[in-house]
Amino acid sequence: MMKKTSILIVAFFIISLPTLAETYTVVSPDGRVVYEVTIAEKVTTSVYYKGKPIIQNSEFGLQFEQSPYLGIDLGVTKEVHNEINETWTPVIGPFAQVLNHGNELILDLKEQRFPARQIRLVFRSYNDGVAFRYVVHDSFKNFIPNYQSGSTVPLVDEHTVYSFGENHTVWAADYGSYAGHQETEFNKIRLADIQEDDIIGLPLLVRVQPDMYAAITEADLTDWAGMYVGKNPARANSLVTKLSPVPGSNIKVNVTPGTPSPWRVIMIGEEPGDLIESQIIWNLNDPCEIEDPSWIKPGISAWDHWWSGEVKMDTKTIMEYIDLAADMGWEYMLVDWNWYGPPFGDVVGGPENPDADITTVVDELDMPGIIKYANDKNVNILVWLLWDHVEKQMDEAFALYEQWRVKGVKIDFMARDDQWMVQWYHKVVKKAAEHHLTVDFHGAYKPTGWTRTYPNLLTREGVLGNEYSKWSSRVTPEHTTTLPFTRMLAGQMDFTPGAFLNKSMGQFRNGVPAQAMGTRCHQLAMFVVYYSPLTVACDHPDNYKNQPGIEFLKEVPTVWDDTRVINGKVGEYITMARRNGDRWYLGAMTNSEARTLSIDLDFLGKGMWEIHYFKDAKDADVHAEKLEMGTSKVTVADDLMIDMAPGGGYAAYIVKK
Repeated sequence: MMKKTSILIVAFFIISLPTLAETYTVVSPDGRVVYEVTIAEKVTTSVYYKGKPIIQNSEFGLQFEQSPYLGIDLGVTKEVHNEINETWTPVIGPFAQVLNHGNELILDLKEQRFPARQIRLVFRSYNDGVAFRYVVHDSFKNFIPNYQSGSTVPLVDEHTVYSFGENHTVWAADYGSYAGHQETEFNKIRLADIQEDDIIGLPLLVRVQPDMYAAITEADLTDWAGMYVGKNPARANSLVTKLSPVPGSNIKVNVTPGTPSPWRVIMIGEEPGDLIESQIIWNLNDPCEIEDPSWIKPGISAWDHWWSGEVKMDTKTIMEYIDLAADMGWEYMLVDWNWYGPPFGDVVGGPENPDADITTVVDELDMPGIIKYANDKNVNILVWLLWDHVEKQMDEAFALYEQWRVKGVKIDFMARDDQWMVQWYHKVVKKAAEHHLTVDFHGAYKPTGWTRTYPNLLTREGVLGNEYSKWSSRVTPEHTTTLPFTRMLAGQMDFTPGAFLNKSMGQFRNGVPAQAMGTRCHQLAMFVVYYSPLTVACDHPDNYKNQPGIEFLKEVPTVWDDTRVINGKVGEYITMARRNGDRWYLGAMTNSEARTLSIDLDFLGKGMWEIHYFKDAKDADVHAEKLEMGTSKVTVADDLMIDMAPGGGYAAYIVKK
């Protein structure tokens, strides 16, 4: 009996031995970003920029249904280091060429005790951030009873932690629910203000230090659930991931063994504008899979009557907007809802109309005549669709639209990003590509860079945009100068700019026809500052006719060969310069404070240039629709002084003499 007892004591002693910590690092090509991974009793990560910590000792683990927690007592079975160094050409984008240069660490790990599951962790360091993803190993098949090909492992919790050293300032969008259109403000708060039950959307911007900013987001979301963050109750100033659940279930992802998770990304820069220039999200997605994407055309679209008045769906009205697009040189005209009849039953945004048919057209609308009229004027037609109806008739409808010579679809009211819906987005975009249709998602979740892979996905909403001015006072200059540093970090953003019924903050009233808060130049600048390869201009033809500033909307493109953030502070102001071909375009916006900015023109090449500018009139603080236009000569050595009214802006295009 004594002998048996002593054996039990020895066995307990062996099991309790602490795991010897092993630390692995992957460093960015410029040496400034260090991603540190420690394998001990737990898996933890730390990120440093120029030797200063961003996150430290942040845990990682996974909880699968009816399984032990995966993240304890893991040992490394294989370590691989890779360098990624390529330059690639986007089909459409904010840059003509993208450098994908980073270093990668791959760790294969195995549990040191039963059930001895395996998992792969992949870490990358770029000059502009870090990224991490995990791959559920094929060995998980051994733990699925009666495994058959295609069986999945139910993931109920992902425990990726972001532990910050202090109570930093953040700009956070609390959506309050996983079911929603991701349309709210990014409020300036502290980390400690985030609660455990909050559902904080991404990107989440963090001011780590006065000269260091970071943004948490995700990339390459394909066969997974969308990611959010909330307070990690185990540690102060710490956040933990939340995944959008399968509706009516505690399951977050039904994981097929061998499938990688999305990338968990921390964008890093010394100024918030550095994050806008970052290309890390694109670089974490697969190359273009459309064999010949030459049919994909970016551009500006007119938009019928929804924003500027009440919906009126007849041939005469649509042709007025086609004439607008043709006169402006815009590429598209968007025919919005009701073209195939009422999409909803009793309540807008409620249950679908079960009798709707997206292959038919209401009697008031001559669709063949409209398309011919538009094409004769070199304008392409886009059509709006409710997602429920797309799900029922996708194959038939998309083939028919191609026959009609419709060039794209705007799909609306999904309001989810659980795994099934994410898969549905991808199914739709691929099917649309088969029929040479571009896609604009509204009622949508944030972008994650997949437009690199399928560039016919031109844009998406997922933003509190101009439409809110119809019924609220939420689209303030503070909001519009926050969006470039928050929501737009994730990618293209269909804000629907171009409101020409401009009012000062004190004079603004919501209603129909819709007004916009801020000056005319504030709206013009959005066409440069806000990135959207399909930019939908929101206003009525009568509100554009003979109006000051209309000349700029005839000149500005929607895709770029170079992008520079000249200056900016979150929620206060921003100035951006973008190049298309041999022309540069400037856009500047300020919040509700008047502001004078000095703009360094060092992005120009040598020689003399001519700047065509649109600036706030001297009395634009009262008469927000007024502006001044002019031209002058500039060189690379010049500093440009611009004065902006409260809620004001500045726009210009610069051509080589």
